Amino acid sequence: MSGNGNGIGPGGAGHGTPKDEVVLSVDQVAREAEAIGGDITGERIIELAGGPPLLTTENLVAGYGKMKILHDFSLAIAQGRSLCLIGPNGAGKSTVLHSIYGFTRIFSGTITVGGRDVTALSPSQKLSGAGIAYILQDNSVFPDMTVTENLLMGGYLLPSRAEARDAADRVLEKYPRLAQRAGQRASVLSGGERRLLEISRALIMNPEVLLVDEPSIGLEPRFIDMVFEILAELQQVDGKTLVMVEQNAKKGLEFADTGYVLVSGTLALAGPGRELLEDEQVGRLFLGG
Repeated sequence: MSGNGNGIGPGGAGHGTPKDEVVLSVDQVAREAEAIGGDITGERIIELAGGPPLLTTENLVAGYGKMKILHDFSLAIAQGRSLCLIGPNGAGKSTVLHSIYGFTRIFSGTITVGGRDVTALSPSQKLSGAGIAYILQDNSVFPDMTVTENLLMGGYLLPSRAEARDAADRVLEKYPRLAQRAGQRASVLSGGERRLLEISRALIMNPEVLLVDEPSIGLEPRFIDMVFEILAELQQVDGKTLVMVEQNAKKGLEFADTGYVLVSGTLALAGPGRELLEDEQVGRLFLGG
């Protein structure tokens, strides 16, 4: 989840706050964010999808064990589009990604890809049969394995090691920066290179949908732009559909076609990313304005 447990200032999590600015606690942000929400209709969600929806969730109620985190949550996004989820700490943003990929308990509602109901599929089935890949938060590489071996792990569901090797070769051809390190252990990679490896590993199965959990987390500022440039290419050149959670709400909304604001497991606000950037209340709560 994004944010922190101590309180966040107008600059957002991880940024210094001048002494004369008011610091809002996580609870205050949640309360005020809930107040700005309105009734987001199904028609509006489809409109914001940017075309015929490739991925949808409809009235999703999901959580962990007996705990329900998401409440009647609906989402729609077309092929080759990007969606960024923002909101206060504990709003359920990562739970959306977990639910789409099959990591949570689905109490009710449906998840579809290309019109096919994939709600009950396991994560392996989502990856191999439904074209959904999950790019985990930082530190998901295997440090004692080489770059190539890490990539091959992304193809563990392919019918043969030869096919996984061919897929890894295609990824290395696409990203020369990784190719130069192919035989080296992942432990020697920079933070930006590790993130590139995590993204690249998810491409081995050639998914249509990429679920991206906190792409900038743990990265030095100089690597963040590089990672978002890679994601932009995947969307705009390769036609991938991206659903992301991003701790840097400003960066995420600048990047994404559409933004959703989640509060307490429900969709409180939705609009074009650039439009939400200009929203005064969204800016005050999440963007440092």
